[in-house]
Amino acid sequence: MNSDLIWASDLAVAYLKAMEARDIQAARALVADGAMEIVFPGGRRFSGIDEIIRNSSGRYRVVRKHIENRDAWRSDGCVRVMITGTLYGQWPDGTAFEDIRFVDWFEIEEAPPARILRQHVWNDSGERLVAMQGDAKG
Repeated sequence: MNSDLIWASDLAVAYLKAMEARDIQAARALVADGAMEIVFPGGRRFSGIDEIIRNSSGRYRVVRKHIENRDAWRSDGCVRVMITGTLYGQWPDGTAFEDIRFVDWFEIEEAPPARILRQHVWNDSGERLVAMQGDAKG
């Protein structure tokens, strides 16, 4: 990663950690004023943190991230950050899961104060659920 862009990956990680801790005030302080574009698997679009929380409450009891890699680069007048790793936690029924791959991509405005403009999320949780259903059918 370009050493002068470490601040951008640190900002994205701070946002992810705040969301995990449900420290909504801290998370909001890291996103752009007004609507933030957030796209989840399946093309589900959200315009704010509250929508994300409402959506994820039925998907997971607990979800956390092991961050393995992060990278940042400049593109189209913004800084882009990509964070990869694995998810772990509990499904709504309390069953534990781990080692589900994820990618979080961020677009961050560089002009002070730097804030997150967009987040795109990809993960294999849907694939894991399909595999679990197949195992249950046996």
